[in-house]
Amino acid sequence: MQKIYDRIRATGIIPVVVMDDADKAEALAGALCEGGLPCAEVTFRTAAAEETIRRMKKSNPDMLVGAGTVLTKEQADRAIGAGAGFLVSPGFNPEVCMYAMEKGVPFIPGVMTPTEIEQAMAHGITMLKFFPATAAGGVKMLSALASPYQAVSFMPTGGISADNAAEFLTLKNVYACGGSWMVKKDLIAGGAFDRIREMCREAADIVARVRMK
Repeated sequence: MQKIYDRIRATGIIPVVVMDDADKAEALAGALCEGGLPCAEVTFRTAAAEETIRRMKKSNPDMLVGAGTVLTKEQADRAIGAGAGFLVSPGFNPEVCMYAMEKGVPFIPGVMTPTEIEQAMAHGITMLKFFPATAAGGVKMLSALASPYQAVSFMPTGGISADNAAEFLTLKNVYACGGSWMVKKDLIAGGAFDRIREMCREAADIVARVRMK
């Protein structure tokens, strides 16, 4: 599992994808990889999610493809069966989380409060999603959480953009950010994969600049 977390950390910004049409999965995967973000969190908000994960992995076997908005054990099974390398949820459901991890798949649960952080820690989970990031206090909240929870690292998601990603990534307790600005539904639906590739390169540059400091 640590290898997966290390790959997420190395990528730095994880595209959060909502796919209505799995036929565009291969083209999107190619644009992400060519743009320097060889990773995606495909959310289970649409019927196309499972097939999208399957097609992304088939067309780009070295790409790290995960599933997001995983709320049930049934969704976890479908995501794992499609080839998801990690699972993410907006909140912390111990039953679903431990079910996935027992199958050997990293699960990154969402938290927003100290109580939820401690519940995750009690289950041995220290790689967490901070959601909804900007609405829940953003950089100031994460900075405040750093001292009491030094063993925990966060992937803030929700309201992350090209304008504020660097500010989040500079925090020592942030290992990556989740963002959808480079994979907006209208860009995917319109086949604007050159633009997606360009925006991914810009995002990858943000990560490189922050981590060179």
